[in-house]
Amino acid sequence: MLFRSPDRVRETVFNWLEHLLQRQWAGRHCLDLFAGTGALGFEAASRGASQVLMVESQPAACKALQATRDKLDANQVQIQRADALSVLNRLSGSYDLIFLDPPYGKQLLPALLPTCLGLLAPGGLVYAESDRPFAGESVPEWLHGWQIVRTDRAGMVYFALLEARRD
Repeated sequence: MLFRSPDRVRETVFNWLEHLLQRQWAGRHCLDLFAGTGALGFEAASRGASQVLMVESQPAACKALQATRDKLDANQVQIQRADALSVLNRLSGSYDLIFLDPPYGKQLLPALLPTCLGLLAPGGLVYAESDRPFAGESVPEWLHGWQIVRTDRAGMVYFALLEARRD
């Protein structure tokens, strides 16, 4: 079984993004739903993203995110304590990159991805994690509006970069 630490997965994803975005992070707006520790959003900010909105529902996690933001002096990072699903339905604007790492047991990607389509800037990408494969013999119905740009697996965790299907 293939095993990578979360750091290794993050390194892989950001290597993909560096290539796809041609290292052009300036002006990019990112949305980090289910932010948790904020590792993905803070990584995007450290690479030069202009705006990162982190959404996290747990009070202790939000407090830790605020402390990290302050320590890093990451003024482009905004933190919102809220339920990701309710925030997603109220957001407007467009994002160049959306990070989706929802709790696996709840199977939230089918509910999240359609709303994300309306929030993506042209050429925008969604990074998603799941306990189920994104590609294979039978593509899940909830992926039909999406094209898989890259996908991989780390142990029992599947992760992918997605873009809106252009057909």
